Amino acid sequence: MIRFVDVLLKDIFEMGRDFPWKRPDRCPCCSNWKVWGHGFVGAIFNGFSSIIWLKRYRCPACGCVLRLRPVSHFSRFQSSKHTIRSALMHRINTGKWPKGSCKSRQRHWLYNLKRQMKAYLSWQTGLAEAFDLLVNQGKTPVSSSF
Repeated sequence: MIRFVDVLLKDIFEMGRDFPWKRPDRCPCCSNWKVWGHGFVGAIFNGFSSIIWLKRYRCPACGCVLRLRPVSHFSRFQSSKHTIRSALMHRINTGKWPKGSCKSRQRHWLYNLKRQMKAYLSWQTGLAEAFDLLVNQGKTPVSSSF
């Protein structure tokens, strides 16, 4: 299970495994009061030259493993929410993708935003508004899964 926390990737990158992660108060699955440290898992994020180590915790009662992840990123995405949104808005406003970034990845984001919009929202909604509405609904607007 992924738990999003308000941390800065730059701080985690600089401190590595010494970053002071805040231990969850309770297990989100069974509400057990104790969770144990369960090591680290490496993750790759855009803009960083090497792996960033994210903390994991495990509940001894139900076995649930919690993976902490920065709130600035969607689950399973290397680019930040801000980067994704700004690239899409640039494309919507100018008709061109921003320079210096992977166009195939950005096309993937736009295609999936349209699919998510079709599935959850009306077509009268603009793409920019759809992105924000889907985020507010707790969905990943550029994900290929529903």
